Amino acid sequence: DEVGRDATRWFLIARKPDSQLTFDIDFARSQSLDNPVYYVQVSHARMCGLLRQLKERGLSYDQADGLAQPLDLDDDAARELVTTLLRYPDVVEMAGRDLEPHQIAVYLLELAQTFQTYYNDHQFLVDDAATRHARLVLAMATKQVLANGLELLGVSAPEVM
Repeated sequence: DEVGRDATRWFLIARKPDSQLTFDIDFARSQSLDNPVYYVQVSHARMCGLLRQLKERGLSYDQADGLAQPLDLDDDAARELVTTLLRYPDVVEMAGRDLEPHQIAVYLLELAQTFQTYYNDHQFLVDDAATRHARLVLAMATKQVLANGLELLGVSAPEVM
């Protein structure tokens, strides 16, 4: 009751089954970016916020146009994000095969961190529609993978934090 369902599930799942568990209630409750479940959930909420800001600014998002844009693989942050996104099916398969759900938690934190690097390096809500659509496609793909992974772990993916 003191920590909440999401943090409890995350901290129980995020470790190998044969490892020792030290449950720090204060850390699990903390709403800081040092707390991995909070970090992943904030990342998901940030992407939802991009969509809200898009509407507020009267800008459009065309997923088909974004998917038609070439990937900027010369950009280190974009390349790293795409590479991390592409690993998701393999991580889920390995976690299921090996009965190690902590692999998904570790991956989600890595994905959130990789997205944060991309987010810090790029403006998303730019006037150039092609650039905006391409960047938002990566953000929405990341948002979807985070939501799917969190659902597998039984942890919520809030839209606002």
